[in-house]
Amino acid sequence: MSILVFGKTGQVARELVRRGDAFGGVQVLGRDQADLSDPATCAAIIAASACTAVINAAAYTAVDKAESDEDLALLVNGAAPAAMAQACVAKGIPFVHISTDYVFDGTGTRPWQRDDATGPLGVYGRSKLAGEDGVRAAGGIYGILRTSWVFSAHGNNFVRTMRRLAASHARLSIVADQIGGPTAAGDIADACLTMAKALVSEPEKSGTYHFAGTPDVSWADFAREIFTQSNVTPEVVDIPTTDFPTPAARPANSRMDTSTLETVFGISRPDWRASLAEVIKELNDD
Repeated sequence: MSILVFGKTGQVARELVRRGDAFGGVQVLGRDQADLSDPATCAAIIAASACTAVINAAAYTAVDKAESDEDLALLVNGAAPAAMAQACVAKGIPFVHISTDYVFDGTGTRPWQRDDATGPLGVYGRSKLAGEDGVRAAGGIYGILRTSWVFSAHGNNFVRTMRRLAASHARLSIVADQIGGPTAAGDIADACLTMAKALVSEPEKSGTYHFAGTPDVSWADFAREIFTQSNVTPEVVDIPTTDFPTPAARPANSRMDTSTLETVFGISRPDWRASLAEVIKELNDD
């Protein structure tokens, strides 16, 4: 199996590289080789490749910046995945695409199911939903994996930010009324690879799926666990979202129903606390 991966320095892409050998190897493409702001070129790369599956681990992820950069966000997150999916259809190969809980409006307390009505709160969510729609419209073999609260030992994420702030702050105010499932990039990479492999021989499994770590938690309680495992002791003060305004609105409810992913692909929800321990060990070893 030969997998072509769009994205090279992102959190999930890095983890895909680590795991690639077990799946026959992966070819990763950075922005210098495949810029998602040029969807036609991305599609042409797929057309010229001998790959047997494609995973898109690249995206425009600057949630707040997207509010003033809508055209680029829609191009990278919307038009590019659609073009990639169409190229995969022409080759008859699977396309696995990572999406987000931001396609929902974050209301209620019930975990979001994959067929729930969408309602993005901002540009980032709308751009990711446009990508989903384009992938589904292509009509090929595909797996859309919606996930949430991604963390790893690399890149910009909540774990690294909290550890950095803990070094200089004895007291931190953290939002406590947004609830979701933190998800390690390594676990997402495992899920993407499992889906890609299965879809090669079982295209009928194509569809949209949810994946997130367990248990669901607030950002404040996530921070407390990060500090506990990191052996640091800043005080965490719970605050409402209204006390931490941002250009883009965040969903209050990011709980995800992952049961269909487990039923179809045998991928169960990972305990994010165990994954966090691995990430912290890696950070401490660096």
